[in-house]
Order: sequence, then C-alpha cells, then structure tokens
Amino acid sequence: MSEKIQKVLARVGLGSRRAMEEWIEEGRISVNGSIATLGDRIEEGDELRVDGRIVEFSTEEESIRRVILYYKPEGEVCTRTDPAGRPTVFDSLPKLKDQRWVAIGRLDINSQGLLLFTTDGDLANRMMHPSSNIEREYAVRVRGEVTEDSLKALREGVMLEDGKASFDEIKDIGGEGSNHWYHVVIREGRKREVRRMWETQNVQVSRLIRVRYGVVELPRSLKASQWFELDKVLIDQLAESCGAELRKRTGLYGRAKVRSERATEKVVRRGGYLRRRRY
Repeated sequence: MSEKIQKVLARVGLGSRRAMEEWIEEGRISVNGSIATLGDRIEEGDELRVDGRIVEFSTEEESIRRVILYYKPEGEVCTRTDPAGRPTVFDSLPKLKDQRWVAIGRLDINSQGLLLFTTDGDLANRMMHPSSNIEREYAVRVRGEVTEDSLKALREGVMLEDGKASFDEIKDIGGEGSNHWYHVVIREGRKREVRRMWETQNVQVSRLIRVRYGVVELPRSLKASQWFELDKVLIDQLAESCGAELRKRTGLYGRAKVRSERATEKVVRRGGYLRRRRY
C-alpha cells in the first residue's frame, strides 16, 4: 500500500501536510535517491530522506496511533531542547523506539496543566488547526477587580495585537481577594491569549491551569510531571473531533498495553475523568 509523501512526513511529525508539500517543492525530499515531486507516493521499503538524512517511517496500517496526557508543571518549556538549559516537557515523557512524541498545542513556561502528545503528527496538526474549532478550558486565578462589564467585554470580544478574541464561556468558581478563580473556554491557541485577554480589563492572571482539551479532561488524581496513556475510545473521539481518519491500531496492545497500565495505575485512579477540581 502506497501513500503520498507529504502524508507520511506529517504523520512522522515533521510538520503539517501543507508544510511538507512546500519542502517537496523546494527539493528537500528524496525517495530511493531521486528528488521527489508533488504527487509522488511512497511505500514500505523505500528509502526516504529529508535534507539528505534518512527518515524512518511505517505505513499507516502498521503505525500505532498513541496519545498521552501529561500534567505540565510551571517552569517547563514546550520545546525539545532549550538553549538556556531549562527543563522541557519532553524530559518526563516515556521513551519511544522508531517514533517520536509530537505536542498538541503548547503552554507558556508560567502555565501548567493538560498537554497532549501523540505519535501521529497528522493528528496533532489537525487538532491545532483553527478550523478544528476545538475547545480549550482553563482554570484562571486573577488578581484585581473583575466587574460585570469586564466579564461582558471578555464574552463579546476584546481587541488584542493580533486580532479580536473572546471567551465562549466564563464561570465564576469562587474565592476572595487575590484568590478568585474563573473557568474560561476558548477555541484558539494564540500565544498567551488567555492572559492577554484578562490584561485588557486591568486584571492580572496569577495562575493558569489548562483543565480540558476537547473531550479530554485533566484527572484530579494526576500530579504535576506525571502522564498516562489514553485508551482507544478517547483517541478515536479526538480523531473524530478534528476530521482525522480512524485507525484499527489505536493505543497499545498485548504486552505493551500491560506494561503501560502497570506504569500508570499508581498515577491515575479509576474514575479520574470528568471530575471538577476545587482550587
């Protein structure tokens, strides 16, 4: 079974299909020693190179789509390596053979909470694309006076440097003084967007925790720097939410599944989903 080259490269996690098409047009991709062109297909056993370097890949039928949920603590950056030597979110993830984890979205260094990682770069790109319209929910602790006019403005939309932004939903969770919490829902992933929106109302965010991404919620039993693997039901729901194709080989099977369950059973108690935290 053959596949288009850009689809294979996107699944490996090198970028979106559109970006991979640009790489092909730039002559950066070769198959079996020949420069690839748009429309070319690749199959198992072919030698795939990017900028002269061999790229390991597997066919869609053989590659297992895996997704893990990681509780990012404050102080970690969402890059594979950091010139300043700061810890990264990839440091605590389980090791892979012939695959790599691709982050679905980001959180800034001062934010914490739910991060999703997958072995399927195409799924990651689809979920992050604005057209997917996937909800992100955050628990936000604010410092400053929040009026009804402020909440109305945030719901209707405020102007930022990169365009208008609004919260789909704002819930007052409670608290007093500088320890007042809100839950907000947004469908975009612009840089520091939630913080910048509150700042337009002269309010400072003192703590920001992502508690939900689409259908996946942060389990209350999960601690910072811990992770666990999603099951087939949740992975398929994520794929459906962004228009990605479903796969037969989703999640872990056999001995690999048993090892993963043993590694995470001490981390997440059964029933950890869909429970509202108290902050």
